[in-house]
Amino acid sequence: MGMNPTLSVIGCGYLGATHAACMSSLGFTVIGVDTDPEKVAMLSRGELPFYEPGLDTLLAQEIKTGRLTFTTDFSAIADTDVHFICVGTPQSAESFAADLTYVKSAVAGIAPYLKDGALVVGKSTVPVGTAQGLRDELKKSAPQADLAWNPEFLREGFAVEDTLKPNRLVVGVTSDRAEEILKEVYKPLLALNTPWIRADLATSELVKVAANSFLATKISFINAMAEICEAAGGDVTVLAKAIGYDPRIGSRFLQAGIGFGGGCLPKDIRAFMARAEELGAKSAVEFLHEIDAINLRARQRVIDVVRNDLSADLTQYKIAVLGATFKPDSDDVRDSPALDIAVELHAAGANVVIHDPKGIEPARKRFPNLNFSETIAECVKEADLILHLTEWKEYRALDPSIIGQLVKNKMIIDGRNALDRELWRSAGWKFHALGRTD
Repeated sequence: MGMNPTLSVIGCGYLGATHAACMSSLGFTVIGVDTDPEKVAMLSRGELPFYEPGLDTLLAQEIKTGRLTFTTDFSAIADTDVHFICVGTPQSAESFAADLTYVKSAVAGIAPYLKDGALVVGKSTVPVGTAQGLRDELKKSAPQADLAWNPEFLREGFAVEDTLKPNRLVVGVTSDRAEEILKEVYKPLLALNTPWIRADLATSELVKVAANSFLATKISFINAMAEICEAAGGDVTVLAKAIGYDPRIGSRFLQAGIGFGGGCLPKDIRAFMARAEELGAKSAVEFLHEIDAINLRARQRVIDVVRNDLSADLTQYKIAVLGATFKPDSDDVRDSPALDIAVELHAAGANVVIHDPKGIEPARKRFPNLNFSETIAECVKEADLILHLTEWKEYRALDPSIIGQLVKNKMIIDGRNALDRELWRSAGWKFHALGRTD
C-alpha cells in the first residue's frame, strides 16, 4: 500500500460529504460514491445539499484541486485502498432498533470491486455486533479485503473542525495491518498528538453510543433539576453554574431547556436500548428510558407554560416561534424539539409563525402546512407571545425594546435559558424560562 493510500467514501450525506472534503484537504485522492444522482451532481459542482459552517468553501476548494470526485458508479472504487462507509442508520419504522439496510447495501455494493488488501472502514453509527457480521459477510464475498470500524464524533456546526482536529481517534481492528493502514490515513492528525485508541470491533461500536448516552443523560439530568427547581422555587441556571464549576461535572451540556433532538442522540439511545435487550442486558440501560421520557417531557412543559400564560384555548392567539432547527449553526430539523413544539401549538389551533436563519426550507419540507417568516420582524409582528426555542446568536442579539414595538403583547418564553432575563424585563417584558421561578 505504501505512502498516501487512496480513499473512497461510500454514502455522501452529512457525514460522507464532510469526511470526503476533509480527507481531500489533507492531500488524499478521494472518490465519493452515492446512489442519489442529484446529490452527486451537486457535490461535483462543489455545492452542499445541506448547511454546515465552513464546509461549503472547503468542498468547492477541494473539487477545484481535482483530488476529490463524486460518482454514482460503484466500480469507480476498484483502484482505491481504503473505503469509508458513511451511510445513514435511521431508526426502523417498526421499532427502536437501527435500520441497517443502507450499511449492508453499501458493503455489498463495493464488495465485487475491492482490490487485494483493500480495507473497508465503517464510520456509521451501528448497533454493537454489526461490524463482526459485516466482516464475516465480507470474508465470503471478498476474502481479499478486511473490515475495520472507526466511529465518527462530529458535532453539527463543528464538523470540519471535529474531522481535522478530533479530540480522539478510535479504531476497531482485528489485525495489526488494519491498524497500520489507518495510522497511515490519519498520519496528519496523529502529527497533532491526537489520542489514538485501538479497540476490538465491538468496543469501537459501543464508544459512540456510550458517548451519546452520557451526553443525553447530562442534558436530561439538568432538565430533571429544572422540574425540581420549579417545584421548589429555585433557579436552575444558577444551580447549573454552581455544579458546573466542579471539574468532574463540567458546565458543558448543563443547559436546562426544551431538551435534545437531532439525528443522533434520540435515535442512538433508542437503538442502544433495543440492542441491549437483544443481548439480554436490558436492565443495564433501563435508565435510558427515563432519560428519553425526561427529554420529551421538557417539550410538553413548554406547551403547559404557553397555556398558563395565554389560555387553555389557543385559537385566538398568534405565537411567534424563534428557531426550527434542533441546534444553532445547522439546518437539521430531525427530531427538533423546537419544531415539535411549534407543530403541537399549531395543532392546538394557535396561529404559529416560525423563523429560523437556516432551517426554514427543511422545516417546510417536513411540515408544509406550517407558517414561516423570512424575517424576525415579520415573524413577531402582532404576536401575543414569543417562544425562543433554538439559541441562534441572532436571537441573543435582539433588542427587546425594538421587538417590543412590533408585538401585540410583551411576553416571551425562553426555552433555552439563553437570553438575558434582566435586559428583557427592564424593557417591560413578561419573561418566562424553564426551571426558573420568581
